[in-house]
This record gives sequence, structure tokens and C-alpha cells, in this order.
Amino acid sequence: MKKNLPERYCYPAVFTYEDGQEIAVVFPDLELATSGKDDADAFFSARDALGGRLELMEEDGDVIPSPSKITDIQVAANERVCLVDVYMPSIRMAEVSRAVKRTVTLPAWMNAKAMELGINFSQVLQESLQSRIASLDTAR
Repeated sequence: MKKNLPERYCYPAVFTYEDGQEIAVVFPDLELATSGKDDADAFFSARDALGGRLELMEEDGDVIPSPSKITDIQVAANERVCLVDVYMPSIRMAEVSRAVKRTVTLPAWMNAKAMELGINFSQVLQESLQSRIASLDTAR
């Protein structure tokens, strides 16, 4: 992960209201849009989308544009501008902590016995790998 990245970003989002439709949300400074069924849902969807996009931009080394001033954004009568912020450390850690699927090979008798005993394969593998990683790290 790159160093000196901001902890928090804050970008203006335009919320568009149309009768009988979800609330559309567009970030003018980013090629990004989402929606929600009500104000709260639209706001949380906007925050999730913003965090995801910025995390990808950071990882790809893209230039992250400066946010526009909220007062510079022109909107129609059925639109409102709202500042949406996102706390990046939690988003970055969620990506690091996400689970990945791995395929392992073991003897049939071991598989059968472990299943008979109700052993959680993922938990045992994680605990074993944590122990091994710790012992190798301290050996360095």
C-alpha cells in the first residue's frame, strides 16, 4: 500500500429526484454514479461507491482529482448537492482482510475424519498459517 495517502476524502455529489424513481447520485468530479430508494439509502450508496472508486484509483496509481467547491456546482430544481465523505483506512483494511478462496489437497482419510469431527477447515488453515507466518517473521 502506498504511503502518505489521505485518511479522508470529501466530494460533492448531486442527488436527483424524479417521481416514482430511485434517487440518482452523480459525483461530478469522478466518473461515478449510484442510486438509492430514499435519502439515507442514496447517501450510504454514494459513500460506498465513493470509497470503492477512490480505493481503486489509489491502487492503480491514478491521479485523484481535487473536489469541486460545492458552490460551483449548478443544479436543476429537482437536484440537491451534498458533500459525501469517506474514511479510507477502514476501506483499505476491508480490502486487505477480504476472504479469498483457496483449493487444498489432503488425503481422503484425513478429510473424512475431519468432517466426522466437525472440524472447520478454513479456521484450522487460518490458525495454522498465522502461526507459521509468525514463526517465520520472528526468525528473520
